[in-house]
Amino acid sequence: MNIFLIGYRGTGKSTVAERLSAKTQMPWIDADESIETLAGSSIKEIFSEQGESVFRDLETTVLENLQQRDGWILALGGGVIVRNQNRRILSQTSPVFWLTAQVGTIQSRLSADPNTDQRRPDLTAAGGVEEINEMLERREPLYRQCADHIVPTDNRTSDAIADQIVELLSQEPHAGNPLD
Repeated sequence: MNIFLIGYRGTGKSTVAERLSAKTQMPWIDADESIETLAGSSIKEIFSEQGESVFRDLETTVLENLQQRDGWILALGGGVIVRNQNRRILSQTSPVFWLTAQVGTIQSRLSADPNTDQRRPDLTAAGGVEEINEMLERREPLYRQCADHIVPTDNRTSDAIADQIVELLSQEPHAGNPLD
């Protein structure tokens, strides 16, 4: 069994994956880092030099490879749910946790992250809060379609979020206790 974390950028997927890994002793991986390793360049560079379509192809390849692992925590990129093929993979995979946050929280986290300018491309011409609102409006139905569980991350520590996921996992049919 793998654990999949989805959600918009800045909702805490990588941070929570790291804490969840410490609590469950399961290894974790950041899919965006895997894409950058595969491409030999940052996501921002892939978008600007090769286009979003090439990035989405790499994202699908990485998702297909990662979902074949067993016993991993997988922090997926915010747009992984954009492609039908990826949503099909996630719908066949369980459990999928959708990490959510309010627009202001996301903006604050992205602004505070020194990697944002280097690694994260603008997804719309507007940028900033307008971009977050627009992208969430487009993506929320897709996240909802893929998610087995919705986990809010506003005003919560990564430990508290990881604890909630462990509790939800203990209630999953056939999942067993991740701490066993």
